[in-house]
Amino acid sequence: MSAEQTPAPPDATSEQVLFEGSPALVPGVGMLLLCMVTLGLALPFLWLRAKSKHYKITTQRIVVEIGLFSKKLEQVDLYRITDYVVERPFGQRIMGTGNVVLEAIDSTSPKLRLDALRTDVVALYEKLRVATETTKHRRGVRVVDYGEGGLPVG
Repeated sequence: MSAEQTPAPPDATSEQVLFEGSPALVPGVGMLLLCMVTLGLALPFLWLRAKSKHYKITTQRIVVEIGLFSKKLEQVDLYRITDYVVERPFGQRIMGTGNVVLEAIDSTSPKLRLDALRTDVVALYEKLRVATETTKHRRGVRVVDYGEGGLPVG
């Protein structure tokens, strides 16, 4: 008799992709109007702009690759993130896109903007927040806010 082995479920340390993709070609109503006014002549510029950036958000890190020919790679580990802002301007809500702005304790990328994401940015924020707290807990990282005068808040 041969017993079939089922794959083990992913443990807490395995990296899982939460979102991967490029910014939306036409992120908001303003860009849509620009395309219509220019009879589509703005589309090649918008395509180059969208394809020059690639986002990969996992349960352990955020990787942003910038550039078409020469590439620059920015990475922020989730345990370094201290604050999140979800932006959903009216024109982007109509088009189903949104932005996430992250603040991190990182010398090279203290503020990271993820613009024109083609996904439910509120749901992505919730997944990202849970993954950040899980990663901080697993690494034993604690963040202390200091108010005026250098005293801890809370």
